[in-house]
Amino acid sequence: MNNFQQTISNEVSIQGRGLHTGQIANITLKPAPTNTGICFKRIDLEGHPIVEAKCDYVTKSERSTTIEKNGVKLVTIEHLLAALTGLQIDNVLVEIDSEEVPIMDGSAKPFVGLIHKAGILRQDAVRDIFNLKSNLVLEDPETGSKIIAMPSDTFKVTVMVDYKSQIVGPQHATLEHIDQFEDEISKCRTFVFFHELEKLYNAGLIKGGDVDNAIVMVDKMPSQAEIDNLSSLFGRNDVVVKSEGYLNNLELYYQNEPARHKLLDIIGDLTLIGMPINAHIIATYPGHKINTDFAKLLKQKIKESKTKVAAPEYDPNKEPIFDIHEIQKMLPHRYPFLLVDKVVELTDEFVIGVKNVTANENYFPGHFPDNHVMPGVLQIEAMAQCGGMLALRSIEDTTLYDVYFLKIDKAKFKRKVVPGDTLVMKVELMSPIRRGIVEMKGTIFVGNQIATEAEMMATIIKKQK
Repeated sequence: MNNFQQTISNEVSIQGRGLHTGQIANITLKPAPTNTGICFKRIDLEGHPIVEAKCDYVTKSERSTTIEKNGVKLVTIEHLLAALTGLQIDNVLVEIDSEEVPIMDGSAKPFVGLIHKAGILRQDAVRDIFNLKSNLVLEDPETGSKIIAMPSDTFKVTVMVDYKSQIVGPQHATLEHIDQFEDEISKCRTFVFFHELEKLYNAGLIKGGDVDNAIVMVDKMPSQAEIDNLSSLFGRNDVVVKSEGYLNNLELYYQNEPARHKLLDIIGDLTLIGMPINAHIIATYPGHKINTDFAKLLKQKIKESKTKVAAPEYDPNKEPIFDIHEIQKMLPHRYPFLLVDKVVELTDEFVIGVKNVTANENYFPGHFPDNHVMPGVLQIEAMAQCGGMLALRSIEDTTLYDVYFLKIDKAKFKRKVVPGDTLVMKVELMSPIRRGIVEMKGTIFVGNQIATEAEMMATIIKKQK
């Protein structure tokens, strides 16, 4: 999964008919700034109102997903959303002149092609990815549908379906990594049973339905009158049912294409959470209703997690990435000002370091000698040294460079640091390093409590000979 936000490079347009409304719709995808998210603009309405792609706005989930804000609707948004998520597009403005996104061929593939035509642009902002820490379950006893989300290092989806039909029996599909979406999932088409069509049409749905935008499954041979009626509904004279199977003898892309399409729908519906997640989603008999309800449940979980900042996981038994000797090879600091004992995690975006505070620290005899408290400025320095490890990560010969402070901002001290405390320090980039300028946010945890936090700016400078 990408670590930086993405948008599209250029605006692109496509036209098609809405599956349920039957209306012709023109949509244009436009680049959007960082942290915008996915937004729909109804350019056919006065004032061009905008509706954000959020699960809070879901109003209907029968055969498709509908969002509505202040009376402004967007219908059948899931395939476009799946394409955007599948290609890891975070920010885009979707201009549309109708209430329903066109169905195209019933898959996400046409939208994937549209995004590639536009080009994908990496942006200068880190993605906020939610890492699920515990299992989450939602079940619908009436339908037997169930979705479980389990902790995972990546976003994975497993789907199981069973339509109790000789045409579509038990099936499952799995997406191991989001990079597989385009090749393995995006072209899988929506589907419907032949015997459902007239009922759906009479319910005001599938007005734009056609044998070219859905897989129509025939699980029992219809009468000629039923075939003629369907031909009339679709305005076609070439509808053929030769045997049980698929209308017009359609060829499936995969034997489990229906299950794969259900997986596509889940990806689209979970896009409404508003941010990418790392979790393994396991869905049994999923549908838009339980998908969007689960998106709301996950969003609530994310909201709860943000009100309480989670401390990085630190296992003292695990071998560190860098011990004190390796740290000394990278940083110029020495006693009494080397304030990082070990580095336990280091990526392109963040570093986690550990400092053990003891009563033998050289500053305690003069700083609150009768009530030992670690000076706040040294806590900032400890985070800065961790940040130095992060800043020097991309430099081949770290002995030739030093990292110097430029600015400290928004420093807060929320808890005393005393002997016996183990400081777990997380320092993360606020933006990509450019021209040697490093912008970082640091947080010190003692147990599950935040002790100190600050934003820092530093510069990488080559040592003078």
